[in-house]
Order: sequence, then C-alpha cells, then structure tokens
Amino acid sequence: MSGIYIHIPFCKQACHYCDFHFSTSMKKKDEMVLALAKEIAMRKTFSRSFETAQDETIIETIYFGGGTPSVLTSFEINFLIEEIYKNYKVAENPEITLEANPDDLSIERILELSKSPINRLSIGIQSFYEDDLKMMNRAHNSAEAKKCLEEATKYFDNISLDLIYGIPGLSDEMWRQNIQTALDFGIPHISSYALTVEPKTALSKLIQTGKIAEPQDEVASNHFSILVEMLQQNGFIHYELSNFGKENYFSKNNSAYWLGKKYIGIGPSAHSYDGEKRGWNIANNSLYLKAIQNDELPLETETLTISDRYNEYIMTGLRTIWGVSLERIENEFGIEYLNYLKKQSQKFLNDDLLSIENNILKPTLKGKFLTDGIASDLFFLNLEE
Repeated sequence: MSGIYIHIPFCKQACHYCDFHFSTSMKKKDEMVLALAKEIAMRKTFSRSFETAQDETIIETIYFGGGTPSVLTSFEINFLIEEIYKNYKVAENPEITLEANPDDLSIERILELSKSPINRLSIGIQSFYEDDLKMMNRAHNSAEAKKCLEEATKYFDNISLDLIYGIPGLSDEMWRQNIQTALDFGIPHISSYALTVEPKTALSKLIQTGKIAEPQDEVASNHFSILVEMLQQNGFIHYELSNFGKENYFSKNNSAYWLGKKYIGIGPSAHSYDGEKRGWNIANNSLYLKAIQNDELPLETETLTISDRYNEYIMTGLRTIWGVSLERIENEFGIEYLNYLKKQSQKFLNDDLLSIENNILKPTLKGKFLTDGIASDLFFLNLEE
C-alpha cells in the first residue's frame, strides 16, 4: 500500500467553481478531528476496512486534502499524523503534504509548519490577478498569494502551487504572466487545471444568469499550450496531464494514484482502493460523525470488474508520461482487450493524437489537451455483459 489520504471537510468560504465535499461551518471541527483519528485506528482492525493486513503495509505518503486542511491548527495536524504512526508502519522519509490556502499561511504559521512533520506544501494560489480571485470567490487576495510564497520558500523546499486557466477575461499574455510569477518564486511543482463548470455550483448559476461569461474551450486550449511550452522551457517535466514537476519533485502521493497503488481514504467523502475494490465514505459530515461514534465505518464498496480495471488503467496511463503498456494490457487483461485497444486507437494514431513507441501508447503533443476524450473512446463498456 502506498498512502493515506485525510479529507478535511471545512472551508472558510465556498469557491464558486468547487464541487468537493466541505462545510463552511466550523462548529464540528473539534469533533471531526477526533473522528478522523478514530477512523485511522479503525481501519487497522475492522474487517470491513480495505486493509486487514496492516502489519505488512508500509505507508509511503500522507496527504491532507479537502476542503481546506490549513484551517486545522498545527496541533491538530500533528495529532492526526501521530495517530497514523501509532497504527501503521510508516516509511523512513514519507512525503507528508498539506494543502493550504494563502490566507492561512502567515509568517508565524509557516514557521510552525516547518517544525512539524509536514514536508510538502500544496498551495491553492489559482491566480495572481485580483479580478480572477474575486470572480472565483477565493478567500485570499493577490498580495497574500505572493507574500505566502515569499515566506514559504524560505522554509520549504518542496512546494506545489495550483493555477487555473481558461478563466473568462484572462488573456494569453495575462496567463503567461501568471505562470512567470510562479516561476519567479522558484516553485518546483505546478498543478494547473482548466476552469470547469460543474453542475449545482455557484459558477454554474452565475453563468446561467449571465453574470459571468462561459469559459471557452479554445481559450483553455491556448492557455494549455502556453503552459506546456513555458514550463518545459524552464526545466519542468510534464509527467501528468495537469501536473508539472522539476526532477525529483513529482508528487509521490498523486503518482501512486496514477500508477494504481493502494491507498486508504480517511474522512467524509474520502475514497479508498485496494487493487480489487474501490470504496468511498459517506459525503455528509453529520452522518459520518454519527457512524464513527457508533464504531461503524460509513463506507460503501464496489468490486471492480476486469473492464473497470482496464478502463481505469487507460484513463490514468494516458494522462501520464508512463503511458499505456500494450504488454501489460495483454498480460493483465487478455488478448481480447489488446485487440480492442488497437482497433479503437487506430483513428487517433492516424490523426497524430496518439503514438506508439517501445510498445507504449501515449498521446502526442497535439493530443495531450484531448486526453480525457480520447481515453473515453478507448474504454470497454460492455465486454462482460
């Protein structure tokens, strides 16, 4: 098994584009921290948990996601990390990541975190432009974004930041400046995503009412090309569709997901995977707390079919520099799946959107922005029906 993900379901305010599970009420935060600690211990022994042979397991990564994990105090974060060490074997130098927002990263807080087991920060910058931050309803401003990076880089070597592209009104030149500002801080890892309109979000309603323009695919595509070009020119490796890292600075936590390693998800809405089954905790804070207090795991599971596992490998493989191994497809899934993949991918090979080199199927530079759509055309949906 590779890692433990801890979902912190609290935010100071709701970003307009976000559809993750969180609450803006902090009333149950103390109760939630205790429940998270209890679930960490429960996952070690409960027969319903994904991992029942924890004595054979080594935890390589610990990741605090959300929500906004930086709303926790350093004491609370350390407490949860200690619970993991009590209940699991942890690698000698695990990657321990905290997602954080700039408004939580004061000079004093950064110094506190630098003295804790946290050794990697993932900072939700999103944009260095004030108008963008207001449109997205971010809790921080541009000055806070720059100040926190100025201070964080003094104490942390391993820092990632998030940037969003395809924002209405964000010109190509402004996007270049966003990227350049990040580069000027010497950040070794950047995650960047297109602004997407998810159902039932505030952004969706604002677009429907005409208050915000709808993001345009052509703008996002141009921004993506600029992103790839600028970061590669500055020594970044484009190792996953939305992730760029300097050598030795890839996210070990996220890479484990893409490479199909096992992980446990702790907290409401958190997902788990053991190689054969996938599970998810209930996405409701009150029901999660009630279940844990009753010594129950609020976990639903599904056993993945061979087609499910094939489709997941196609999706994750095409998004990464490791691609899809045709040899693995044949060995793990069988000749029928290999023949299907070859047949379905031929049109993309002909259009120079995919290529095969050393028996590895990968998107070309031209095909990278279209990776998710290409992958869906390679899925096998009804082989076992």
